[in-house]
Amino acid sequence: MADLQRIVDDLAARLGRPLLLEDRVQRVIAYSEQNGAMDDIRRDSILRRHTTAEVREWLRAAGVHEAQAPLRTAGAPHLGLLPRVCVPLRHTDGLLGFLWFIDSGPAMSDEQVAEAAAAVPGLALALFHESLATGLASHRELEAVTGLLRGERDAARRLIEAGAFPQAQPVTVLVARPRSTEPDDALRLALEQGLLALRRRLSGHHPLHLVRYDHAVLLTAGPPVPPDELHAAMPVPVVVGIGRTRCELAQAADSYAEARHAAEVTARVPGLGRSAEWARLGVYRMLTQLSDQEVHPGLDGLLADEQYLPLLETLETYLDLAGSAVATSRALRLHRTSLYYRLQRVEELARTDLKDGGERLALHLSLKLARLSGRYQPRDARGGD
Repeated sequence: MADLQRIVDDLAARLGRPLLLEDRVQRVIAYSEQNGAMDDIRRDSILRRHTTAEVREWLRAAGVHEAQAPLRTAGAPHLGLLPRVCVPLRHTDGLLGFLWFIDSGPAMSDEQVAEAAAAVPGLALALFHESLATGLASHRELEAVTGLLRGERDAARRLIEAGAFPQAQPVTVLVARPRSTEPDDALRLALEQGLLALRRRLSGHHPLHLVRYDHAVLLTAGPPVPPDELHAAMPVPVVVGIGRTRCELAQAADSYAEARHAAEVTARVPGLGRSAEWARLGVYRMLTQLSDQEVHPGLDGLLADEQYLPLLETLETYLDLAGSAVATSRALRLHRTSLYYRLQRVEELARTDLKDGGERLALHLSLKLARLSGRYQPRDARGGD
C-alpha cells in the first residue's frame, strides 16, 4: 500500500483538498489528511473502511460504475452525503476503484478535476499491482524482486514463502529494453502497464516483474514464455533478451544478467531482430566486453566513408561463411568475378591479406565490434523494428 498512499498524499497536496481512495466494491484503501469539508459518510467510511449499502446504491444509480471519466454526483441530504467528484480508476477497461473528492466548500475547479484525472494511470497501475501480489503486498514484492536480481538468496525465500513463486520450479528471466534512448516517467509507466497486463494472462507461469529506469524485467516459472507475448503486451517498441533457465528461483540473478546482456546486444545490432537468447548470441557474448577496443587499422578509413559500405558487407559475409567464395556469391547474389574484385579492393584499401588467417580473424572481429559501437550499420540493420 505504500505506493498508493504516497500517490494519494502527493495528489491531495497538489490539489489542496482531501481525497479518499476505494476499491471497486467501495472498500476504503487509502485517504489523505482530511482537512476540508467533511460529511458523515466520509467520516464513517474512514472509521469502518467501507460505505453503507444505501450510499453504495445511491452512487451506483448515479452511474459511477459505468463512468469512463470524472463524474460529479449530487448530494443526498437524507443520507448525509455532500456532492462529490468521482474519478474512476480503470486498467485495460476493467474497473479497479474510485477516487473521491467532496465537491463543496468550495467546489472543485475543472482544472483540479483534470489534474486528478491525470493521476489515474499511476494509481490504477499501483492498485492493479496490489491485486496481483498473492500473499505479499506489492511494495514488499517489489523489494523482494529487486533483492532477488541483486543475488540476495533471502529474497527468493521470502517470495516462495509468500506464495508468489512455486518452490520446486525453475526460473527464466526476460528483459525488455525500449527502442527509445531517452527513459522518462511516461516510458516507465508504459512498461509497467504492459507487464501488469501480461502477468494477468500468464498467471499459470507465476510471473513476477520489475521496471527499472531503462528496461523491464519479467520472471516466469519454467521455460521462457515466447518473446512475442512480451512484444504484444508492450505499448511501446522494445527489444527482448532471454536468459538461460535456472533450476531454482535463488539463481534468477544469473538469468537476469544474461537476459539484460542479450537485450543490450539486440538493441545495438538490429540485424539480430527483435529478440535474442543469450545462449544464441555467438561471438557477441564475448565482444560486448571489448566494445571500446580499436578495430583493425585498415578498416578505419572504410568505416568512415559510406561509399565503402558494399565492400564491408561483402567482406563480412565472406568471413561469416568461413571464406567460401561459392557460399558468399550465392548469399549476396553476386557473380564470382564481382566477388573476387570486391575482395581484392578490400585487400588494397585495408592493406591486408585475406589469405592470412590472423588477418581474417582480426578483420572479422573488428566488423562485429564496429556493429556494436554503431560505426558500421549494414543494410540488414537499417529500418529494423
